[in-house]
Amino acid sequence: MTVAAIDCGTNSVRLLIADVDASGVLHERARVMRIVRLGEGIDRTGEFSSAALERLFGALDEYASLIDGEEVERIRFVATSASRDARNREAFLAGVRERIGVTPEVIPGTEEAALSFAGAVRGLRSGLVVPPALVVDIGGGSTEFVLGSTHPDHAVSVDIGCVRMTERHLVDDPPTEAQVRASRDDIRAAIARAAEVVPFDQARTVVGLAGSVTTVAAMALDLPEYDESVLHGSVLTADQVADVAARYLSMTRAERAALPYMHPGRVDVIGGGAMVLDEVMRATGAAEVVVSETDILDGIVYSIVT
Repeated sequence: MTVAAIDCGTNSVRLLIADVDASGVLHERARVMRIVRLGEGIDRTGEFSSAALERLFGALDEYASLIDGEEVERIRFVATSASRDARNREAFLAGVRERIGVTPEVIPGTEEAALSFAGAVRGLRSGLVVPPALVVDIGGGSTEFVLGSTHPDHAVSVDIGCVRMTERHLVDDPPTEAQVRASRDDIRAAIARAAEVVPFDQARTVVGLAGSVTTVAAMALDLPEYDESVLHGSVLTADQVADVAARYLSMTRAERAALPYMHPGRVDVIGGGAMVLDEVMRATGAAEVVVSETDILDGIVYSIVT
């Protein structure tokens, strides 16, 4: 079966077209990301801006063409944090239906967490993840924590993410010490709430997902360019994460933009995302984090065929 999965988050919209064989193995045909900043300003206004919707719909027109070029049998479109928050989400839903032909599923954070867990754990090589694993998916508007072995046993979503922290606190270039402290206070409070639901101390492996995590890894590994094959399955120490977070937060926008592995859409928000990962490492006491390039998109594909 050939299927298409679309993940629409606060910062990016991503497409995965894949074949899934009879044994359930995923064979990727296309994996595309466009950073559209759908959640821009939503923490303040509670609504999607017309400019954000225009950027999203432009990306979806491109995705519709890609899907039409493949023999896709089923499509699932999942929308997450920003789409849960927006008062005017009907305009978003109608625009997606017009372009993709399916109604977006605005899923709760717990389901988002479960999909991320499935995509991450199945996508990493055998032996790299010692269960139970704590999967941490750092998005633009929210972060999901999922603990489990073969399936999620505990899951929670909290409203901290790279876009939300940047817009709420990290407004100077580079951010001031006071802004960083305020952001860390927010993040720590949210992680403490997550720890009331998910027993961090049971985790034997921490797995980090999404662009904030992989872009932290790219700096830690001093990559000459963004390379998924190197990043996927790489392991960072807590000290490396802390060092990279401090470096990103001390750099100007121009300095971050000049990094060879930096996606243009992450230049403004990577400091906030790196800080979330740093605080996760501190809160869990984990010595290392395993980096995964497979994530909720892969989980959505698995959910279509099972």
